[in-house]
Amino acid sequence: MSSIQVGQKAPDFSLYDSDKQKVTLSDYKGRNVLLLFFPQAFTGTCTKELCSTRDNIAAYNGANAQVFGISVDSIFTLAKFKEEQKLNFPLLSDFNKTVSTEYGSLYDSFVFDMKGVSKRSAFVIDKDGLVRYAEVLETATDLPDFAAIQNVLKGLN
Repeated sequence: MSSIQVGQKAPDFSLYDSDKQKVTLSDYKGRNVLLLFFPQAFTGTCTKELCSTRDNIAAYNGANAQVFGISVDSIFTLAKFKEEQKLNFPLLSDFNKTVSTEYGSLYDSFVFDMKGVSKRSAFVIDKDGLVRYAEVLETATDLPDFAAIQNVLKGLN
C-alpha cells in the first residue's frame, strides 16, 4: 500500500455520494479539496470529527475548499448518518475500498476483526490537483490536526 506524499498529484477517483450522485475528484479542479477518510459512520470519534467539520464549514468555504467525508460504509448508511448529524458536506461511499487503498488509508484489521476499514486521515488537495497536506492516523481515536489543515488551506488562497 503506497502512501501519498505532499507535492504529488492526487489520485483521481469517482465515488457515489449519499445522494446517489457520482462525484469525481478532477471535476473540482480550480478549487481546494479536503478529503476526510473515516472508519465508520455512527462511531464516536467519527461523529465528533465530522460534526466539528460541520460546525466549522464557514472556514472551509472561506478557503474555497470543498470538504468530502469518505468511508467504506454503503451510500444508504451514509445518507442516514448525514441526515442524523445534519452534515453540510457530501459523504462518499468507498464501499469497494479502492480509493482508501490508493490513498494508503486502509486498516488491515479494525475492531471486532473487521478487515478493510478506512483509516482516519486527511488530505488537502490544491486547485491544480496536488496534495498539499497528508495525515494518516494509525490510531482511530486520534483526530486530524485541523489547525494545521486550516493553515494549509489559508496559505493556498
